[in-house]
Amino acid sequence: MKSLHRPDLYTWSTFDEARNIDFHGVCWVRPEGNVLIDPLPLTPHDHAHLIELGGVSHIVITNSDHTRAAEALRAEFGAKVYGPRAEAGAFPMDVLVADGDAIVPGLVAIELHGSKTPGEIALVLHGSTLITGDLVRAHRPGALMMLPDAKLVDRAQAVASVARLAGLPDIEVVLVGDGWPVFAGGRALLGALAARAA
Repeated sequence: MKSLHRPDLYTWSTFDEARNIDFHGVCWVRPEGNVLIDPLPLTPHDHAHLIELGGVSHIVITNSDHTRAAEALRAEFGAKVYGPRAEAGAFPMDVLVADGDAIVPGLVAIELHGSKTPGEIALVLHGSTLITGDLVRAHRPGALMMLPDAKLVDRAQAVASVARLAGLPDIEVVLVGDGWPVFAGGRALLGALAARAA
């Protein structure tokens, strides 16, 4: 796995040929038990690295299109799976996550509306790192974008959700599930996206 902007954060990726972008999973290493977010299948190298880092205790799925390798990792490590409450029944979850819930200390969920699945969540890590699933993405460096209108359930709600994210005061980094991560100026880029989409 690749190191990110914090020494306790890692990512691993798969290239999606249809979209010409990378899909990402995130690993947050914690003494109390590691957290994986939208985990992709692991190569043997990344699997060995995960074990070296202490395995996984918690798996967070941002939406039902990002279940990916969650079930296999849950079976292997006995991890709890957390997912959006609005998608109860869409995939096996141990804990339903609502808006404002702290999944573990320091990791807070924000419900998004209008995306392609009914209950997508974004995650805020220690106030300054935003982790997104599908609604907010980045198909080129230095710019954020929304899902295409054709994939949105409700565009007005989706735009309002992006505006809410843009209003978070301390976001510096945006780790998107699909595309290029943003390591500086995340709040300004979210604001620019919200303005373009309005």
